[in-house]
Amino acid sequence: MQLIDQNILLGVTGSIAAYKSVELARSLTEEGANVHAVLTESACRFITPYMFETITGNPACSDLFKEPFSHINLPKEARLLIIAPATANTLNKLACGIADNLLSSIWLAYEGPVIMAPAMNFRMYRHPIVQKQIKALRKLGVQFAGPVTGVLACGEEGKGRMADVSVIHEAAVRSLSVQDLKGQHILVTAGPTREPIDPVRFISNRSSGKMGYAIAAAALRRGADVTLISGPSALRPPDGADFIKVESASAMERAVFDNLRKATAVIMTAAVSDYSSRKIAKVKLKKKDSLSLNLKINTDILKKLGQKKGKRLLVGFAAESGKNIEHAKEKMKKKNLDLIVFNDISQKGAGFDIDTNVITLIGAKGGMKEYPVMSKMDAAGVILDRTGELLKDRK
Repeated sequence: MQLIDQNILLGVTGSIAAYKSVELARSLTEEGANVHAVLTESACRFITPYMFETITGNPACSDLFKEPFSHINLPKEARLLIIAPATANTLNKLACGIADNLLSSIWLAYEGPVIMAPAMNFRMYRHPIVQKQIKALRKLGVQFAGPVTGVLACGEEGKGRMADVSVIHEAAVRSLSVQDLKGQHILVTAGPTREPIDPVRFISNRSSGKMGYAIAAAALRRGADVTLISGPSALRPPDGADFIKVESASAMERAVFDNLRKATAVIMTAAVSDYSSRKIAKVKLKKKDSLSLNLKINTDILKKLGQKKGKRLLVGFAAESGKNIEHAKEKMKKKNLDLIVFNDISQKGAGFDIDTNVITLIGAKGGMKEYPVMSKMDAAGVILDRTGELLKDRK
């Protein structure tokens, strides 16, 4: 929702990575942004303005003198300036205030947030002059997306490759999001845990981590510092989160309490295994007609947190088969939660390992609100809206 009807200037400079900028323009446009591409003369040697015009539906500009005052009029309505790729030449010129083309002139006339995605050979990137100019640009408030380490156009490998489109896109969303959680530190748990039976087998559940990762990403967008503690998941952690990977329930317990001190709110979305094997075989068990496991109950991390949370806000989840609202309320009271997120996993659009959820928010001090089927990112927004309100009430 943050990108709908937002005017974004996309600066493209002379690098082979310019082809990624076409995908970035597409990605931003598909989410409702109004994108205007501005190409340097060198960029036009790698890619044509027509490609951007076709994707964005807006004229792509490259000539400072074609339209009088274009360098003034274009940035007037822009909410965000992205320069991707940003070459060493452009970074140095912008840091020095040199305005010898349309893009660098726009940079001097623009007064909003700026994201730059550097792309160059690793030797150029680490050159003291380039590093000096990057530091100067950071002091001016410029956000940098990348570069990353990888194979470069010349065939060498090093830090200088332009960040993935998804990373730059996410940086754009964050720049245009309300920073209502700035100053808060949100600790989020996500995914399943695995309890080993032998070196090959384990006990686990269907959790994918999608809900927890969405909450972590949404909290980062809103300015919070985020620690994400995750069980095994195929998902990529959101950039900017302090990411801690764990395997078992006991490892998650340790990680949670090791990182609790700095948290102002804890959101426990992880599906922690209730039981683990009393005895873990050191070698793979042979296949038999039947197998019996002697299980022990694991520590209830959420309950333990409720006892030791202090002034922190504690949010838990109750996944039930059926609309057992009263059970969720009982869980909230028993575990000393401030807010519980109830979802009936038997409902269509809810449950594990899908991209949507159906949630009901229940507050410890009263109040309950049901929500329709929505994406997990939208559900994360709803949960953080309520979390933010509760945090404000505590000030």
